[in-house]
Amino acid sequence: MPSGYFDFIRDFLKEHSGLVVTPDKMYLLETRLNPLARKLGYSSIDEMIGVLQNNPNDPIGIDVSEAMNTHESLFFRDNAPFELFKTTLLPELLKRRADKRKFRVWCAACSSGQEPYSLAMVLDELSGKLGGWRPEIVATDISKSVLQRAANGLYSQFEVQRGLPVQLLVKYFTQKDENWRLNDNIRNMITFREFNLLDDPKVLGTFDIIMCRNVLIYFDIATKSRVLGSISRVLADDGVLFLGSAESTMGLTEEFWPVKAGRGVYKHTNGPASIAEP
Repeated sequence: MPSGYFDFIRDFLKEHSGLVVTPDKMYLLETRLNPLARKLGYSSIDEMIGVLQNNPNDPIGIDVSEAMNTHESLFFRDNAPFELFKTTLLPELLKRRADKRKFRVWCAACSSGQEPYSLAMVLDELSGKLGGWRPEIVATDISKSVLQRAANGLYSQFEVQRGLPVQLLVKYFTQKDENWRLNDNIRNMITFREFNLLDDPKVLGTFDIIMCRNVLIYFDIATKSRVLGSISRVLADDGVLFLGSAESTMGLTEEFWPVKAGRGVYKHTNGPASIAEP
């Protein structure tokens, strides 16, 4: 790939999705964009990038951004956040939101949906305590195609074997040939929306819990700070932010402070006691 093309695609991805691609990731460009170029009828990556360089607003830009984003997810990933949600956050939410009988959760960069569906199954398992409540789970991703797949709720045998307890598979899924589809009652608990984390999340409303896990690792420092600043403005005063276990707000923002409830769990620095601190 000519250096001019690499510089263009690097800057294009940074501007449109926040993704940072360094020269040592050239193999990643080739691995992910070669199949896309063939699919779209181009003879090479260079030809495809050349078209985009001449017209950055060409619709293929969306396909390029989607192809380069990592869509790795699994049910109950790392498990600890879901245990914390079930044992600490949810009971505290039921106390603090008793007047509204409503709470909202945002799963940012939800990929193929395993994270929000895991939360939905936790809520359904505890439905006896939620009579009259209106929990809302909003799941967003930059990729329209991956959101369509998530909303469909259809997973392979390999995917349901990754983190999903067998009793939940039997209870909440129906086998379709070699795949498994989530039952309608769980699928209907999630609202999927296309959203770019570089945009203003105020359009989504305010949330009591935000999960933005294993996303910041793909951004540079400036973009991480920008995204965290935006998230802070839509998190309730006593709300909770979950980041990935390898992610931190250290040196990025003064808006958040870690709480003892668990690794990767944050509250507003100057806010009241968090729901993670009952």
